[in-house]
Amino acid sequence: MKEWITGRNPVYETLRARRRHVFRLLLLRGVKLDGHLPEIIRMAQERKVQVLEAQRQQLDAIDSRNQGIALETSEYPYAALEDLFAKAAVSGQPPFFLLLDLIQDPQNLGSLLRTAELMGVHGVVIPSSQAAQVTPAVVHASSGATEHLLIAQYNLAQAIDRMKALNDVWVYGLDASPKARPVSQLRLDGGTALVVGNEGEGLRDLVRKKCDELMSLPQYGKLDSLNAAVAGSIALFLARQARQK
Repeated sequence: MKEWITGRNPVYETLRARRRHVFRLLLLRGVKLDGHLPEIIRMAQERKVQVLEAQRQQLDAIDSRNQGIALETSEYPYAALEDLFAKAAVSGQPPFFLLLDLIQDPQNLGSLLRTAELMGVHGVVIPSSQAAQVTPAVVHASSGATEHLLIAQYNLAQAIDRMKALNDVWVYGLDASPKARPVSQLRLDGGTALVVGNEGEGLRDLVRKKCDELMSLPQYGKLDSLNAAVAGSIALFLARQARQK
């Protein structure tokens, strides 16, 4: 199945990652060749991809946020869970994973994946149903970070069991319940798998029970909760800080 990736950063990262088959590149007629565009055209031509001019209406029909560019590609190449484990094993670092429990909003998923890539996670696990998948909208929201990540579709409870079977991997579920411990009381410098729950319901009961610890983030203002993407991003940053130490 083919799909269209739009936006300059997503197209640039898709071509740079070289993980998808690419078929056509559409550029807005008369577009100024600045920023990443010259490199995008060079990479496309290097791979013998058709570079075609397009009218604004044609690009807008694909995606109104196209930024004057659209790349026709194969669908997203999901990884196997074993690929995540292999990447962690060869990294020379303790394993670092992100598990997303029924994140449904593409913008939230894209934001979390962008942070995960920047924080150097070894892989991300998402459910194969009832949750947002890696669609072109998610690629756009992640600014192309999806193309550099290993993302597996897998049953989360089973994935947690398999991660806990690895040496020195501790699974932390973000949670606002009284049972959750403050992040300052937890060690995040070893093998770590962070689990972020659904935007409205949080972690499912089975996933919560599978976690080694429940983790809460510090809050200093008057609001009582954080957006799932923001909370997950803060947790990833804190884990990365702990690992650096």
